[in-house]
Amino acid sequence: MIERPEQRERYDRLSAFLKAFALSAAYLEEAEAANLLILDGEGQGHPTKLVYRTRLSAALPPDGALLAAARVEFGGSVNPLIGALPDQLCFSLAEAPQLYGLSELIVAEADTARCGGGTIKARLCEVVVVLAIRRAIAMGTVNAGLLSGLAHPELHKSLVAIHDEPARSWTVPELARIAGMSRGAFTSHFSRVVGETPAAYLNGWRLSLGRAELLAGRSVKTVAAHVGFGSAEAFSRAFARKFGYSPRQAGTIEGRSIDRSAR
Repeated sequence: MIERPEQRERYDRLSAFLKAFALSAAYLEEAEAANLLILDGEGQGHPTKLVYRTRLSAALPPDGALLAAARVEFGGSVNPLIGALPDQLCFSLAEAPQLYGLSELIVAEADTARCGGGTIKARLCEVVVVLAIRRAIAMGTVNAGLLSGLAHPELHKSLVAIHDEPARSWTVPELARIAGMSRGAFTSHFSRVVGETPAAYLNGWRLSLGRAELLAGRSVKTVAAHVGFGSAEAFSRAFARKFGYSPRQAGTIEGRSIDRSAR
């Protein structure tokens, strides 16, 4: 009989982001436009370092030879998780066996042209980024904000609940109960760790999801209902306060931002 853990992980910290924001990768031959770099930092002829840049920089790190590179998109500035990450995540592959194994596969596919190699490299790079973000959460790379909340042993449960059911009329007592804390302790901890109140975070998450759905071509009325606003008017007012433009302008303004970042 196969033994199983008594209790599996119930709160997936990343699934809501992967569902809401498109993750895609394109393998590149050069580092200039890449934000995922696999490096040989010690002249050993195999991967020793992985770098994932959330804010793109063209300069290749001075202490490594490039073995593989890719451009990975994960919602960009629309995705609050990407905004919460440091400008750069850097991992020693000697300390991350999973990332090392995947990096070796990517480099092997890059070294030898084989059927379906482009697709394999792209998919492996997507997996690498998810694992890198998972590792960043586990390591607690920031002191406050979303990433810190997701790393918190109790608060992450309430954050996942908000992420998974944004349209639900959440109350502080409900969220405190999910986190296994008293109302007062929950409110205090949440504000200190995440950097804003539970109500403010819920509102911001709804608006971030709404912006992503607007960019996917959905109507203001449909989006407002889906993310938990009572009316399109209420959604539009909150959206304009947060982002500085109306929902109907989202496609035009975000498109300009993407064009500028691609230059």
